[in-house]
Amino acid sequence: MQLQKLNLEHILFLDIETVPEYALFEELDEIKQELWAEKTKYIRKEEYSPSEFYPRAGIWAEFGKIVCISVGFLSLKDGNRDFRLKSFSGDEKSILVNFSSLLNEHFSKTYHLLCAHNGKEFDFPFIARRMIVHNLKLPEKLNSIGKRPWEIPHLDTMELWRFGDYKHFTSLKLLTNVLGIPSPKNDIDGSQVYEVFYTEKNVSRIIEYCERDVVAIAQIVLRLKQETLLKDSEISSVSL
Repeated sequence: MQLQKLNLEHILFLDIETVPEYALFEELDEIKQELWAEKTKYIRKEEYSPSEFYPRAGIWAEFGKIVCISVGFLSLKDGNRDFRLKSFSGDEKSILVNFSSLLNEHFSKTYHLLCAHNGKEFDFPFIARRMIVHNLKLPEKLNSIGKRPWEIPHLDTMELWRFGDYKHFTSLKLLTNVLGIPSPKNDIDGSQVYEVFYTEKNVSRIIEYCERDVVAIAQIVLRLKQETLLKDSEISSVSL
């Protein structure tokens, strides 16, 4: 896949925000508590109890849930660019159903691609796993089972930045800084989503954070293609 030949109008940029499935470790049933303790024992070591470590459960699809999916797509008309943002929030099953409908109705062609930062390791499999948990049919764009790597329609800005160096991890915050792109982390970061969701109960703040990440991902692709960055006047929110 040659980046310079990519049609940006065929890419759906996305980001997800996740939290533990429950606010407190104690809300898990006894079996799930044991499974959590077993899953994390080598990471926790003796520094944290399973309960103390539970606020980090959002990074595992088996113990977490999605509270927001934000997407962005570029429209080009008469030389003008319009980057449109759309977010899905609410209960997790509704988020997944609505996101699936978006993919099936608007981004199901063979030339359509999904793009996220570290998406191949996190966003795409997390969404797919949570859809299976809710007994939802996977959209073709997320169903990688049985496909060869080059048949999977996923772009990953972290992978693009690696240039083949698979030992290299670069956060979205670092990459935007290096490339001279406005940082999306000017309010909260991923480590604070748990508190914002369960303590502040401020979903709007999480949506804004998620949408900023989507814009940043699109900006990275533009920079890698050596094209002009999006201006604020070219970014808008839409209803589909």
